[in-house]
Amino acid sequence: MKAVLCREPGVLDIVERPSPAAPAAGWVRLAVSHVGICGTDYHIFEGKHPFLEYPRVMGHEISATVLEAGDGVTIAVGTPVIVNPYLSCGQCIACRQGKPNCCTNIKVLGVHTDGAFCEEISVPADNLYVAKGLSLEAAATTEFLAIGAHAVRRSMTGAGARALVIGAGPIGLGAAIFSRIAGHEVTLLDTSAERLQMASERFGFTSGIVANEQTADAVRDKTNGDGFDVVFDATGYGPSMEKAFSFVAHGGALVLVSVVKDDIRFSDPEFHKREMMVIGSRNATRVDFEHVADSIAKGLVPVDKLITHRTTLADAPRDLARWAHEKNGLIKAVIRIGA
Repeated sequence: MKAVLCREPGVLDIVERPSPAAPAAGWVRLAVSHVGICGTDYHIFEGKHPFLEYPRVMGHEISATVLEAGDGVTIAVGTPVIVNPYLSCGQCIACRQGKPNCCTNIKVLGVHTDGAFCEEISVPADNLYVAKGLSLEAAATTEFLAIGAHAVRRSMTGAGARALVIGAGPIGLGAAIFSRIAGHEVTLLDTSAERLQMASERFGFTSGIVANEQTADAVRDKTNGDGFDVVFDATGYGPSMEKAFSFVAHGGALVLVSVVKDDIRFSDPEFHKREMMVIGSRNATRVDFEHVADSIAKGLVPVDKLITHRTTLADAPRDLARWAHEKNGLIKAVIRIGA
C-alpha cells in the first residue's frame, strides 16, 4: 500500500509499505477513506513535537470502511466508520475509571505509533463508531470536533451561561460550536481581527474581542463586570492560559483545552476568592464522538464551512508542506485517501 512518511522534520515522501496483516481477535482492518490534517501533524512536519520519534506516518482524524474483522468482532465488512485514534491499555487507573482518553499508557495513532496517512490500517474494534448518516469526509472531522465537545462537557456548565472561547483556531471553533449547542452565549477572543471576522461570517459568532491592552475592559463590558461563567482556552500559549484566570466569574470555571510544556502560574488569592474551578480537558471519549456525529447528522455543525482545503494522498506531501506556512483562510484540510 501507499503511505505518506515523514522521514525527518521537513521531509515527506510517498512510500510503498506492506498492507496490514489479517486482524487479530478484537481488531479490524480498515480501508482509510479521509484523514484530517491536525495542528499536531504540522508540528511533526516542522520538527516541533517534543515526544515524537521519526520516521512516522502521521494522521489521527480518520474515517474508513471495514475490510476485515478479527475473531469476536461483530461489525460488518463494508461498514463506514469513525476511528477513535486513542489506543488505551484498558488496565491503568484512568481506564478502570472509564477515562481511556487520559490512559497512563496511551498511544495516539500518528503520534506514538503510525497513523492513517496511508491506504489501510488496523485498530481495535472498540475504537470504531459507525458513521451513521455522515459522509466519510464529514466523518473525518469528528475527532477534532470531539476535543471541543469533550471540553464543553467537562465544564459542567448549563444552558444560558456566558462562555468565552480564547483562540479561534480549529479546536477553539469546535469548542465554540459545541458551547453554542449546549445553549451557552458564546464570545470569541483572538489576537486576529481577521479570524474573528471569519468566525462571525462563516459560523455566526458575532460576539468577539480582539486581544490587546484593552481586553480586560472589553471582558467587563461584555459581562456587566461579572466575568464569564465559563472560559475555554484553546491557544496552546502559556501567557494566554494564565491571563484567562482573570476572565472567569466568581463561581465559574476555566477549562484548559490546550497543553503547553511550561508551568502555569496564577494568583491564589484571585483564584480562591472566586471559588472557581480549573479543569483539564484531554482528548475525548465515546460519548463525545457520538455527540459530535449526531450533531453533524442533525445539521448543527457546518462541516462544509469548516473544511477549507482538500488534497489527495498523492499530493499530500506537497500540500501539507505548503499549508504549514500558508495559513491564510485555512481552518481544516482533509486528505482523500480512498476512491
